[in-house]
Amino acid sequence: MERPVTKVRRHVYGEAGITSGERSIPEETAVALSYNAGTAAVMMATPTDLEDFAVGFSLTEGIVASVDAIRTLAVIPQTDGIELRMWLDDADAGRLSERRRMMAGPTGCGLCGLDSLKEAVRPVAHVTGGISVSPRQIMQAVASVAPAQVLNHETRAVHAAAFWHPDKGLVALREDVGRHNALDKLCGALARQGANASGGIVVLTSRVSIEMVQKAAAMGAAIVVAVSAPTAHAVRTADAAGITLVGVARADGFEVFTHGDRVVPEAAAHVA
Repeated sequence: MERPVTKVRRHVYGEAGITSGERSIPEETAVALSYNAGTAAVMMATPTDLEDFAVGFSLTEGIVASVDAIRTLAVIPQTDGIELRMWLDDADAGRLSERRRMMAGPTGCGLCGLDSLKEAVRPVAHVTGGISVSPRQIMQAVASVAPAQVLNHETRAVHAAAFWHPDKGLVALREDVGRHNALDKLCGALARQGANASGGIVVLTSRVSIEMVQKAAAMGAAIVVAVSAPTAHAVRTADAAGITLVGVARADGFEVFTHGDRVVPEAAAHVA
């Protein structure tokens, strides 16, 4: 399997003049997701945690309803990239005709290749339940992410999506050059572990746009916290989905945009 990081030579221009040396930069590889011998999408992604990516993408894009619908999954290196080859039952394969997406998605794009405007703003899943958390717990969740970002420590060039649980701390973290890919990888990791995304906090190191909220809703995340501010469409979508959307999360505070009833004083936190 291709290494996710490559070292390259570069020149540095600064106050001290020009210096030379090496820098670690992340790889991005063409990853084809195929179902029953047909390619449904081609994404540029970091070549790590690809089984999680395959499962998460399949779930968040509505191709399958559960991880059990994927009968087999193989990661197959090819000359020009990597194929994630999946086989589904015939009934589940029928979902592809409804959710067909032919993508050749750039790293920052989450809606490339959709065949209609209606598809871009498809109805979002509605999230119910979820836990209550205190402001301190939200800050703990955010603080837990940076130390665990191994690829970003080395490259300073990848996004992360993480899941934090009040009793367990940081449960899972996935990284990728694409923010949507990182969230798909996290979704797949949780699904493969049998973890319930509504039982904790999903933390994103990226901005929050509509497709990030759509994916979070599909995985059942009740609380989404991001270091950046959301778009207006993301706020409207999170409100409709029943998601508590927190943004601009920093060491000194954060902003709650939707369904703030899940953020409660310390004594009342962590009530399922």
